[in-house]
Amino acid sequence: MSEPNSNSGYGLSTIAATGAVAAPVLPYLPPRPRAYRPAIGLIGCGGISEYHLRAYRAMGLEVVALCDRDLARAEKRRMEFYPGAAVSADYRDVLRRDDIEVVDLALHPAERVEAIEAVLRARKHVLSQKPFVLDLAVGAKLAALADAQGVKLAVNQNGRWAPHFSYMAAAIHAGVIGEVASVDFALHWDHTWTAGTVFEDIHHLVLLDFGIHWFDMAARFMRGRQPERVWATVARTTFQKMKPPMLAQVAIEYPGAQVRLNFNGHVQHGQEDRTVVAGSRGTLRSLGPSLSEQTVVVHTAEGQAAPALEGTWFTSGFQGAMGELLCAIEEGREPGHGGRNNLEGLALCFAAIASADSGQPQKPGSVTALAK
Repeated sequence: MSEPNSNSGYGLSTIAATGAVAAPVLPYLPPRPRAYRPAIGLIGCGGISEYHLRAYRAMGLEVVALCDRDLARAEKRRMEFYPGAAVSADYRDVLRRDDIEVVDLALHPAERVEAIEAVLRARKHVLSQKPFVLDLAVGAKLAALADAQGVKLAVNQNGRWAPHFSYMAAAIHAGVIGEVASVDFALHWDHTWTAGTVFEDIHHLVLLDFGIHWFDMAARFMRGRQPERVWATVARTTFQKMKPPMLAQVAIEYPGAQVRLNFNGHVQHGQEDRTVVAGSRGTLRSLGPSLSEQTVVVHTAEGQAAPALEGTWFTSGFQGAMGELLCAIEEGREPGHGGRNNLEGLALCFAAIASADSGQPQKPGSVTALAK
């Protein structure tokens, strides 16, 4: 997955002069701590770590240690971003350093839980890669351990700070469109870059590793409302060579509302990412050819508004995930993307996977773990 370079003004960017109004001014930009600038250690220097480190360098943060079992990967990231950082192949070297207060854990799920627990027991704050855990009970125990150790545990659900998602969530929670009746996510994108990688071995690649962002946004958009059941199906296209199903559809039912997700991860030409949120007083629409190239339009009785949003998913997203954790530490509060908070989106995801496997609807929370 590569980072888009610009906003192209795709689709809905042109608003007719008739009915155009000023867009609501809403707090959607990534948060920044006032003064807290701790020493940070990064454990896991795979492909996605480039975006972590690029974001931290842009924020003026100090990464003092880079760790990966493949020492060459840690060396590569040091040369690219933080020449003065120490490198190691053993994450316990990071934990022994008293100067490091925050650890970014960019590891795969199989090795993540043990490392999270070790970092928490070393009384260091944690930003965990997603999906946080594969067992809700384990996630709850890790959150409790963080509390007991007096440190913060957050999950890198960076999609929350993608400009379009962040603005839409702020609009929903400010009451701009009233009570939400429906949310529709439709993604037609090319995920075939995962062929031949460890990701191809994840059967529910679309729903779990990638779709977790959209389950998280569903929970965020519907904050405070309890889902009743989840239906899901998956399928392989007739022409795909990849192992995981690349087609998926999910319906999440709430009292008086629905969230619908439609995925096609095998669209190699003419990609599109669309989100529509309809409420009692208005509608939010976001449309673009990629995750980062999105135009948002707000439709209300007052008219149509198109906010000029700053940033992209791959800049704002990773800055927001770390920035919110640092703000929470500085302000002595729970991070908005804390471990417990993340379990709601995970429960939706687990229910969808169980529904796809069983052919039956599932109640969120009744499926507490994924089969190993």
